[in-house]
Amino acid sequence: MRPTAQHTQNGLGVASPPGRLHPSRMTDRGFKPRALGEIAIRCAGMGKMARFYEDIIGLDRLSGADDDPIVFFRIAEGFGGHTAVLALFCNAATPRPGLHPTAQIPPETGPRSSLHHLALTVPHAEQDAVMAWYDRHDQPYRIETFGWVGWRGIFTQDPEGNTVELVAYHAAFKDPS
Repeated sequence: MRPTAQHTQNGLGVASPPGRLHPSRMTDRGFKPRALGEIAIRCAGMGKMARFYEDIIGLDRLSGADDDPIVFFRIAEGFGGHTAVLALFCNAATPRPGLHPTAQIPPETGPRSSLHHLALTVPHAEQDAVMAWYDRHDQPYRIETFGWVGWRGIFTQDPEGNTVELVAYHAAFKDPS
């Protein structure tokens, strides 16, 4: 059944546009995304970015050298046999013309970027180790707690200014009901 032109609430306090079904009513579509498969970041300085995600964040490199046009890192095992990965794409490289756009100017980061931040999950018990590691490597960071979901995030920036969060759930962070 198609909705009328009248807006409906989508459960987040935001009106759904006309002609769009509320997500909880879309049970007949036959699929539901289960996990994030890949995040790809376009980079100007591949070497610094690859070393940051490998040496500072601690991701395992799956393929690619610092000067290759694409470098892949394992984030987690993922879902259904698909490894969740972070891919770094060299901004000026054309590994697959027509599929991967290129630009001679560096990609936008920070407030002008469409990427707000990248969040990777760590166990709560490891967050103190994250902060100690960042301190040892003079990596600036800030901490923010999200009581509505019980998360604490440790935010830093990669060499190109993208915000990277290492986030954990813990009941102690959850706002009292």
